[in-house]
Amino acid sequence: SLLFAVLHFAVPAMAALHSLCVFSSIASPQLLGQSLHPLPSANASPFPYRTPFLSIRSGAYTDELIKTAKTIASPGRGILAMDESNATCGKRLASIGLENIEANRQAYRQLLVTAPGLGQYISGAILFEETLYQSTTEGKRFVESLQEEKIVPGIKVDKGLVPLAGSDDESWCQGLDGLASRSAEYYRQGARFAKWRTVISIPSGPSELAVQEAAWGLARYAAISQDNGLVPIVEPEILLDGDHGIDRTFEVAQKVWNEVFYFLAKNNVMFEGILLKPSMVTPGADCKDKATPEQVAEFTLKLLKRRVPPAVPGIMFLSGGQSEMEATLNLNAMNQAPNPWHVSFSYARALQNTVLKTWKGQPENVAAAQTALLIRAKANSLAQLGKYSAEGESEEAKAGMFVKGYSY
Repeated sequence: SLLFAVLHFAVPAMAALHSLCVFSSIASPQLLGQSLHPLPSANASPFPYRTPFLSIRSGAYTDELIKTAKTIASPGRGILAMDESNATCGKRLASIGLENIEANRQAYRQLLVTAPGLGQYISGAILFEETLYQSTTEGKRFVESLQEEKIVPGIKVDKGLVPLAGSDDESWCQGLDGLASRSAEYYRQGARFAKWRTVISIPSGPSELAVQEAAWGLARYAAISQDNGLVPIVEPEILLDGDHGIDRTFEVAQKVWNEVFYFLAKNNVMFEGILLKPSMVTPGADCKDKATPEQVAEFTLKLLKRRVPPAVPGIMFLSGGQSEMEATLNLNAMNQAPNPWHVSFSYARALQNTVLKTWKGQPENVAAAQTALLIRAKANSLAQLGKYSAEGESEEAKAGMFVKGYSY
């Protein structure tokens, strides 16, 4: 009949138009990172708003990833970040009058990894690629020295920041090419977690382009790392550069973490097998209104509770140019009450500044420098437990270390 003929051609056409509209809506940049309810289609079930079945990621390393993440996120311990590139390590050595050669880099890193008793306060150590393959002067691999202290070796896997075309002087992090094969090799060498650092600049916007590029890169890296047995540290660092207040940092951080977890989920990343390395929510370095540790803790914990699922085992904060004492005080303030996650540290300069200046490149100062490292590690261990006191801290520990546009 005529009616049958009309319905025969009209219904599929309307269904196709409807599907196109749904696709266009989902692909809209305005909706990226938002929660979307599936719309009914021509082939919809009798329950048109039921969320479709999501496949659960299951890999060969699932149990190991969860165990590694829990080991790193253990009470009273945190991460020693010693993954500075050779260029950045050279700047540190130059500050004490040493030439940037492998022998000097090896000597300094040996000082760090062989500090006696370090494993009491440190659960993981992030290494640069050169360091992963280095050994002590006695021939013991650095990886073995760490493992003897029950410290999990980690590895920096990104290839650094480069300008982001089409942005306002922003950057993106490179290194996805070849990451799978490199990660597999790092695993064979003893690494069990990885780090990828990308940055967000508030004075430069941040633009939607930069935020989404950072979030997507972190998600792809995290998925590749888990596929190769490495627990990924997810680190979108919101730089301290700028004169903005703490409210502006909080606003930007919410947007960044919204996109990060959206894309982590899209890439089937297992949240129980990751660690986060965020910036604390603080005012910009040039802001006249400084925040107290209690204010930093209030804003930071509010951000985490709004954005980070409790399935994530650990939040390992970066210091981001804060003084040694400031980073420890802020961490301590965040641990005055129980949190859904292990709230701890992944510090580089905030653990090493006094150590480097004590060492001065002199063999006779190694023991004193290792003692300085243990003092800072213990202070942050106490802060993770909410038991730190700044009484008796040195003037060196109070000195700020902010560097504009800091890069590893």
